[in-house]
Amino acid sequence: MDGTTQWINALVDYGVIGLLAALSVVTVGIGLERGVFYRQINVFSYVDKKELELHLNRRLHVLASIAGNAPYLGLLGTVLGIMLTFYNMGLSATLDTGKIMTGLALALKATAVGLLVALVAVTLYNTLLNHVRELMLRWEIGRGK
Repeated sequence: MDGTTQWINALVDYGVIGLLAALSVVTVGIGLERGVFYRQINVFSYVDKKELELHLNRRLHVLASIAGNAPYLGLLGTVLGIMLTFYNMGLSATLDTGKIMTGLALALKATAVGLLVALVAVTLYNTLLNHVRELMLRWEIGRGK
């Protein structure tokens, strides 16, 4: 492996997949924090509906952003991995189909990780949004509005 190959390989493995791993930790952290907050909140302590809504929706936009962008980050990693495979094919004097297929398969790991992170983020976002709707309805029913 030459310097360019090692750089692209490290970018895919540590850059893209590392970023996706960090985003998955952020996703789970926000999900847990919001879940605990929703269980402990007393919606009737809020007088203003908009203030309650602000507190309930805090950080949900981060989950939506992660859900929307994680597949693209994974795709970026896959494109870089495929570029690396083609680069290595160009350097090689012979075409070894085993190496080519292995390189392409490994390139797809970034897309798989991106999709996994996005699925978790979308699921958490929808679950938490449902909790927000329920809590808002409880507040409205309790206030007679």
